[in-house]
Amino acid sequence: MLEETHDAEEIIARVAALDIGKAELVCCVRVPSPDRPGRRLQEVDTYSTMTRSLLRLADRLRELGVTRVVMEATSDYWKPPFYLLEAAGLETWLVNAKDVKHLPGRPKTDRLDAVWLCKVAERQMLRASFVPPLQIRQLRDLTRYRVDLVNACTAEKNRVEKLLEDACIKLSVVASDIFGVSGRDMLAALVAGERDPKVLAQFARARMRGKISDLEEAFTGYFTDHHAWLLTKMLTRIDQINADIAELEDKIGDQIAPFAQAVDSLDEIPGVGRVAAHVIVAEVGIDMTRFPTPNHLASWARFAPGVKESAGKKKGAGSTGHGNPYLARVLGEAAVCAGKTDTFLGERYRRIARRRGRKKAVVAVGRSILVIVWHLLSDPDARFNDLGPDFYDNRTGPDRKRRNHVRQLEALGYKVTLEPAA
Repeated sequence: MLEETHDAEEIIARVAALDIGKAELVCCVRVPSPDRPGRRLQEVDTYSTMTRSLLRLADRLRELGVTRVVMEATSDYWKPPFYLLEAAGLETWLVNAKDVKHLPGRPKTDRLDAVWLCKVAERQMLRASFVPPLQIRQLRDLTRYRVDLVNACTAEKNRVEKLLEDACIKLSVVASDIFGVSGRDMLAALVAGERDPKVLAQFARARMRGKISDLEEAFTGYFTDHHAWLLTKMLTRIDQINADIAELEDKIGDQIAPFAQAVDSLDEIPGVGRVAAHVIVAEVGIDMTRFPTPNHLASWARFAPGVKESAGKKKGAGSTGHGNPYLARVLGEAAVCAGKTDTFLGERYRRIARRRGRKKAVVAVGRSILVIVWHLLSDPDARFNDLGPDFYDNRTGPDRKRRNHVRQLEALGYKVTLEPAA
């Protein structure tokens, strides 16, 4: 039976699209024809990606009365045009390149790509990607750089351990952290020229004092001046990176100050500390109107299984896909930390890990954390309220178990009358 639909074709009257490269971009503008109603006028021109050329582009778009500018997310080349056009007061959209697939049957050129993107944009067949405001973007640059510095420091520490193995120094076998107070004193003594295992072992402190004999055995090796020179460079680099991280954390503290209330709210979530809260604010912002529901936020972060169906059958493994790696990393760490707590999130992690494995549990609890984040950021007056580790036990009481059992029997064809519980 045919049913009437209420679809209406909505065309953006004045729209522009940019096909961006490193050195130049192609701009296509489509506007209504003043002489022939229903017809469109089109202008395709090439501009340099230098600042002065982009400012001329902004002036031209304002002259034509363009109301929306659309561009693909091409590497980092989209940032200069996006920021300058945004500052010029134009509504600027960044779209995912996979949403604008190459049309079969036509040549592939920059000009034709810009025209096709403009035609798709004027019919509102695109979705704008999330680009946070300037203050959040600056905070995001700082938090992401902090992650990069931590990774660089970890890589340098791994090089130190490999160097010690090359010199037959087995310090990492005895000490869980060779860069603790005792370990750094021992490494400094090695650099200074000390080679006697008994002397080196005496630098141990606190509980390490109980491993003196093991340390003497670990320092019996072939540490040469060549190793000492390399170790000096590596330790200097580690100290410099740690100093940069400390300075960067102070800068992040200044930048996050306007969002202190949001950070305090997120800090109440089990598994989410201050550093994790900084990253979450930097990656998703604090304006949740961009995500109408918690499900939209989880889908954007790729913490929801993909849907792929053909011929009535579900395809694929239900993977979540690749989302924001910085956000995924901090949510995964928070989920693992929450799994060690006596809270609702901790019990949820343990229940899922027992049945479906730890990886599934990390994604599930990470999504739960995102839902909590959405509610806390949507309502500034909201406070986190833990459901408690016994939530599942209270929800699945004897009455619920009886009803579930009755439904299973009825599905098999039995007729069951449920008597009131005594």
